[in-house]
Amino acid sequence: MHTTVFEYGYLTSQEVDQTVLKTSRISENAYNYLKEVCLGSEEGSIGKCLNLTKRYGYELIQVKNYVGVLFTPTGEHIEVLPKVGRKQKNSKLSVEESREMLLMMLQHLGSFRHVSTNQANIASKKMPLLEVFINQFLQAVNSLVKKGLKSDYVTQVENLNYKKGKLLTAQQVKHNLVNKHKFYVEYDEYLINRPVNRLIKTALHKLTRYAMLASNQKLLRELQFAFHDVPESIFVKQDLNAVKLDRGMRDYHVPLAWAKLILEGFSPLSMKGEHGAISLLFPMEAVFESYVVSVLRSELPDGVELTSQACSEYLVKHNERSQFQLKPDLLITSPGGSKIVLDTKWKLIDLEEYHYGISQADLYQMFAYGQKYLGGQGDLFLIYPAHEDFTKPIAHSFNFSNSLKLWVVPFISDLQGKSRLIWPETFSYDGSIS
Repeated sequence: MHTTVFEYGYLTSQEVDQTVLKTSRISENAYNYLKEVCLGSEEGSIGKCLNLTKRYGYELIQVKNYVGVLFTPTGEHIEVLPKVGRKQKNSKLSVEESREMLLMMLQHLGSFRHVSTNQANIASKKMPLLEVFINQFLQAVNSLVKKGLKSDYVTQVENLNYKKGKLLTAQQVKHNLVNKHKFYVEYDEYLINRPVNRLIKTALHKLTRYAMLASNQKLLRELQFAFHDVPESIFVKQDLNAVKLDRGMRDYHVPLAWAKLILEGFSPLSMKGEHGAISLLFPMEAVFESYVVSVLRSELPDGVELTSQACSEYLVKHNERSQFQLKPDLLITSPGGSKIVLDTKWKLIDLEEYHYGISQADLYQMFAYGQKYLGGQGDLFLIYPAHEDFTKPIAHSFNFSNSLKLWVVPFISDLQGKSRLIWPETFSYDGSIS
């Protein structure tokens, strides 16, 4: 059973008047588990992704700014999708569109770069996010099996009825002092039982608890049969450290990357409580930032350098020591040496709201970046997701001084490959806006 909710959406086990408050309903047992998590009685860090609250007399659990899949010990999983692709700020979002957008962004987030780009197929099946990840791992393993699993020489230590390889003298004396016909030996054998195959086999077994889609279950059974002669990994960390993928092992790169994610809890936020319920959750700010970085890097002119998470400057010096490191999301350096500082914000700009909804704390932060990275002269950019009412930069800059200006610009996320940052019309990569 799975439930879909958008970030900052509400979960409940009660009957709620949907005309008063939009909520997603889960079972009472699942709700009570998540409530315990919120109250801190569960180990792990899932609690920071959830908030126990009350609205219109209803006790509710609100999902924060994390997206992905949240598991419960009851077997239910909750799919949390980002609020992207909206046509209007208050319009109903398409679940399929939001899911596709998240998958597209995840392609640029670290180890999730192996997410397939075949979004049309995913959308047509309306596959829940969890099943999407399971399917992509299974397809990667299926491709590997068709090309053939690799064997390797594996060291074996056994007490045999015949001599083979190297006789281990100490063990021979200890075990075979009476049994003169036995040989305690060490030898190398060319086997399919190697660390990388054990890890994939273990990941396949782990998924038997989570795969619910009939097509995924069928393919999973077929692949488990293909790995019948491979034992599961007893020491996962040891096998991970032992894996070495040389040129002849290219077909293993994607399946192994997925296996690592599955065995380590699926995501950068690996969260396990005492019930062993894992999560697959991502902070949406990090997803958005990584996607913006990737798009910008591909469109910058030659010679223009883009630095992600610059960290060369500090806010103050105290007793001759630099303290409070300043880390803007992006720093663009032109061939002439001029610089531009940019920061991404996963929030909605509201042109009708006071200060457009821009946080005063964000302005203080950008001012500090401007002083330390630009020497108090130049241009700063705050990047927000675009929506129907915010498709071009705010017309006027926010001037910290005559020489230090902040621009607020939209980033358009497009499923057709046309994602882009909308710069002010007069912007130039030499670090100036005329």
